[in-house]
Amino acid sequence: MTGPMSWQAIGFLGQGVFSARFLVQWIASEKRRDSVIPVAFWWLSLAGGVTLLAYAIHRRDPVFVVGQGMGLAVYARNLMLVARKRRREARSQAARTARSDRGG
Repeated sequence: MTGPMSWQAIGFLGQGVFSARFLVQWIASEKRRDSVIPVAFWWLSLAGGVTLLAYAIHRRDPVFVVGQGMGLAVYARNLMLVARKRRREARSQAARTARSDRGG
């Protein structure tokens, strides 16, 4: 998988995954009737960004490489923040359950 057509396919795949994040965000926002960014948005951003970064590196395009590389840091950081919030909420729920079980 090293020919020009293969790399074009990788580029289009990455762009497709990256673009799908907007559909996911739009559908989630329409369902809630509010502007929201679901976690799937960040996962699609990361997957599409990694794929596009590989394509940019293959093309030896420094502008494209820097752009995708910077984006990956943002997507990864947002996923870290989501995970942190979920852990905090789980601990809070566990504490409420423990207090409830003790009768307080």
